[in-house]
Amino acid sequence: QLQASGGGSVQAGGSLRLSCKSSITIFRIMNMGWFRQAPGKERELVAAITVGGNTNYLDSVKGRFTISRDNGNKTVYLQMNNLKPEDTAVYYCNLGAMQVTMNQPGVYWGRGTLVTVSS
Repeated sequence: QLQASGGGSVQAGGSLRLSCKSSITIFRIMNMGWFRQAPGKERELVAAITVGGNTNYLDSVKGRFTISRDNGNKTVYLQMNNLKPEDTAVYYCNLGAMQVTMNQPGVYWGRGTLVTVSS
């Protein structure tokens, strides 16, 4: 029900745009988020966007990443600029009825997409 795409390998300073397309009909009233998990590390919430368009970001990505949503296309995006090696991880999109938080992710998960940033 969630299909993520857009991962890849880039050098530090580069950009990638992740997309997550949903087949859920009530997408426009759902809250979205992007999580990531690096090898040997815990999963963390990178960015979240509410139904109303309010956004939250992990401190380490503020000013570099932008989450957005297109309700008409049932898609959420994560624009990632000025990527750093520490951004290397598998990124997962997440969707839920309540606001997506670190401790309360939504019930729907997309397959991960790998982002690799080399120095």
